[in-house]
Amino acid sequence: MKENKTVGVLGGLGPMATVYFYDMVVEMTEAKTDQEHVDMIIVNRASTPDRTAYILGDSNDNPLEFIIKDAQRLEKAGCDFLVLTCNTAHYFYEKINDSVDIHLYNMIEETVQRAINDGHEKIGIMATSGNIKTSLYQNMCKKKGIDFSIPDEENQKELMKIIYEDVKAGKPANMYKFNKIVDSLLKKGCDCVILGCTELSIIKKDKNLPDDFYVDSSKVLAELTIEKSGAKIK
Repeated sequence: MKENKTVGVLGGLGPMATVYFYDMVVEMTEAKTDQEHVDMIIVNRASTPDRTAYILGDSNDNPLEFIIKDAQRLEKAGCDFLVLTCNTAHYFYEKINDSVDIHLYNMIEETVQRAINDGHEKIGIMATSGNIKTSLYQNMCKKKGIDFSIPDEENQKELMKIIYEDVKAGKPANMYKFNKIVDSLLKKGCDCVILGCTELSIIKKDKNLPDDFYVDSSKVLAELTIEKSGAKIK
């Protein structure tokens, strides 16, 4: 029997996005038996303080110590590598990766690289304000040498409402506002949009948005997880 590597999932950021990520890995794995699926240990730490609130200075509750403790627990549990399902939490990527001896794959880097591999020339970035203001995706685009654009201040505020007041609250996303933000990025010359927040990935799934335009960070991470575990993608 083939021996899979065990992936440790730093999840709960938020819980619905973690469930979606796990479901995606199962659905995308080429498997005819249970044994051919990915071995996985998931920490669904829903009580982890909000990443964006801390990064923007709206809260003094630091999520880093929670994430590091969970990373170390997953390492002790025998995981071979780690993935972090929250884009914004990659603000702490280096500190988390340095806290363990197993590798934490970088969702931001993998997603930008996928857009490049797919032949896109200018990326529109849709993510939380914490992600945008710390330039996680912008800096990665600069590092990779690809052009990008972000929503203006008004559209970014509307995007945060979609993420927090709609998806995180368990309500349907306001697609009029969502499409308005996308249109603003198209007008800036973007030929694709990175969905750099797992709540936006849920919208993509629910609305069946096209893969040739939307680069879904959760899907990129799911595919990477399957490959690195030793399993096969459908």
